[in-house]
Amino acid sequence: MFMEEQLATRGGILTGKVVSDKMKKTVIIERDITKYYPKYKKYSRSRSRIVAHNPESINAKVGDMVEIAETRKISKTKAWTITKILGESA
Repeated sequence: MFMEEQLATRGGILTGKVVSDKMKKTVIIERDITKYYPKYKKYSRSRSRIVAHNPESINAKVGDMVEIAETRKISKTKAWTITKILGESA
């Protein structure tokens, strides 16, 4: 049986929700960002979509809340990997 090697993590750790798992060993994580502008006394909402590696040992599905950590570049767009699942999908 093939044992998948662990990727070394570095830098940032973020949380987000899995919105797509259609690719092999890859998921798309979406984060909601709220920023306050004091000058205008208003908030701005935006979303961030991050492509992350989904190890077979974790195997996150759509709807899961996950923690991701920064790694070396795995592909052109992938530089994050899932470290653990925080909440299961319904």
